[in-house]
This record gives sequence, structure tokens and C-alpha cells, in this order.
Amino acid sequence: MAFPIEKFQDIRTPFYYYDTALLDNTLNAIKAELRPDYHMHYAVKACTNPTVLKHIADAGFGCDCVSGGEIQACLDAGFKAEDIVFAGVGKSDWEIELGLDAGIGFFNVESIPELEVINEMAGQKGKTARVSFRINPNVGAHTHANITTGLAENKFGIAMEDMEKVIRLAQDMPNVEFVGLHFHIGSQLLVMDDFVQLCQRINELQAQLDKAGISIPNINVGGGLGIDYQDPDGNPIPNFKAYFDTYANGIQLREGQHLHFELGRAVVGQCGSLITKVLYIKQGSVKKFAIVDAGFTDLIRPALYDAYHCIQNISSPDAPNDTYDVVGPICESSDVFIKDYTMPQTRRGELLAIRSAGAYGEIMASQYNCRQLPKGYCDL
Repeated sequence: MAFPIEKFQDIRTPFYYYDTALLDNTLNAIKAELRPDYHMHYAVKACTNPTVLKHIADAGFGCDCVSGGEIQACLDAGFKAEDIVFAGVGKSDWEIELGLDAGIGFFNVESIPELEVINEMAGQKGKTARVSFRINPNVGAHTHANITTGLAENKFGIAMEDMEKVIRLAQDMPNVEFVGLHFHIGSQLLVMDDFVQLCQRINELQAQLDKAGISIPNINVGGGLGIDYQDPDGNPIPNFKAYFDTYANGIQLREGQHLHFELGRAVVGQCGSLITKVLYIKQGSVKKFAIVDAGFTDLIRPALYDAYHCIQNISSPDAPNDTYDVVGPICESSDVFIKDYTMPQTRRGELLAIRSAGAYGEIMASQYNCRQLPKGYCDL
């Protein structure tokens, strides 16, 4: 990625920079793999920068929301209400009401109590809510333990053994329409075997429902495809062909069935970078520290998940290498971006780009230590 560093000089750091040309290329790569019965809903929790959202809406995609705030952000960005799906284990009444009033595509329901509330609220408004049930497939995923979502021990979804019961319950309710099943097994998945296992489980569940005489108009397989954090320039766009081919070859769709996807990180992860300024180079008794003005308030993934992000010295990219612990100013020992990291020598005042930060970066920022939230800029 080329950075317009001369335009960065007058911007207060830290800030997020989004390359919308790369974003558009990524969106086009996804569209090239979609089939007529496939539907893409961008997982909004990854990034809600308004310009980023508008590019995705303009590409004709739908969106996957997990809060009322995300629903409103998507409506404001130009997404069609009927292309919005709303998931989450704890939907508040006002969020359900917003979804009903907006006429969203469907609610991904995660419990019987939630179904009952949606049915009651829809009845009060004289509406019919379209609902899809999130089923916990008990499929493990090769990823960090904190971002697995499809195991029986996770809080998400309805147990497989309760699937038929809740579908029958919905079919008997006057104010909801059962429209499909929803699955999601985890995030940052790079091994297609995980998705193959999900396909096999979905096929088993569909066969079970066929015997019960229950048809499923829509199957939603969630998202989960990861990105290359090690080499963002070498692999700026994920392998969407392998991902979509896995489902095309693995899921046995019935006639007229539609398949829905909810990719997030794979859409926006590589187009965003956190730009930060070096405050001090501190020589400790053992280590050398590059102290920067960004911290885990701006990008929490390394502290939260021990996540790796490539860091580039964009002020002096050709300088000889040195080794640093790159750390932030927050008064917490966990405010460390990376340890023992080799990169071009850097000095006070130079800019570093923390790469692959377009997903779960700006959106997860906080104001701990009374710090200002980082701003996001697109194609300065």
C-alpha cells in the first residue's frame, strides 16, 4: 500500500487511514464470485467508518448488524432496509422496534424468549417479523479461543437438538414468519476445512428437517474468512474463490434456496492502517522501546487477542534495521503492540503504519485515560 505521507504531516496522530481503491477492488473480487442465489451482508461490526460503509452500500451489498446503532448507521449510509439482517444474543426492545419500523430483511433469533418478544412487539405494531434461527452447530474453528462462536459452550445460538421445536413454535406464532437458519462458527479462519465441516453439519440438519416436512428458504452461513496479517502487501485481497467454492461444493442447496454470507474482516481488514507518531526511542537495560502516540485505546487487538499486526516505518522505509518493542502511552503494562520487532530504524517524530487495521480497529477504540478517539480518513 502506498501512503500519501506528505498529506499526513498536518493531521493529528494517531488516526486511521483507509485506502478506498483497495476496498473497491476487494468488493469487486467478492462480486466476481457471487452466484445468482448468493447474498452478501457486510458484517458491520468490523468497521463503521461512514465512507467505508457508503462504498459497500454502493457496491450493492446488504449488511449484518448486531445493534440498533449499526442498523441506523447502515440506513444512513444508504443500505436497503430489506437487505439488513439483525443478529445478537441480547437485542433490546428499542432495537427490535427500530428493526420492525425500518422493515429490515430478517432477525437472526438466538433464543425462545427473544422470539416471544419479537412476536409480541410485531403484533403491537400490526407487523409480521421475518425471523431466521441462529443454530449452534457445535463445530470447532482453528482460531483464537475468544473468537470461536460455534461450539456448544459458546453463548451464541440455539442448540441443534432444539432446532425443530423452535421452528414449530415460530410457525404457530401469528406475528412472525420463519424464513431460514443462520450459522457462524468463528472469525479469522484461514483453513477451508472449518467451513467444510460447517457445510457437512448444515447438510445433516437439512436432511433432518426434510424428514420433518420443514422447508428452509434461506441458509445463512455467517462469515469468518480471515486475512493475511503477516504480509498485507503480498496478499491484500483474501482468497474469495476458495471460500465461495467451498460452499458451492459443500452445501446441498434445495431448489429455490438462497445462501447468505456475512463477511466483515475479509472485506475491510486490509484497507485500513493506524498511523501513529514516534514520541521517544527509549533504551532500556535490555530492550529498546519505540514509544508511539497510539495505544490500545486506538487498536486493542494486540492487548485483547495477542494479535499480530505488521508495522512499517513509512517516514524512513530504507533505513537500516533495528529491533524494538513498539509500545503505547497508556498506563497499563498490556499497552504493547509488538515485542522484539525488527523494522527500519526510527526516530522521534517519524510516522509508523500499523497495518491490517481496517477491521476491529477504529470501531473498538475507547477513551480510557481520557484520550480522544482516533479519527478516520479516506484517500486524503
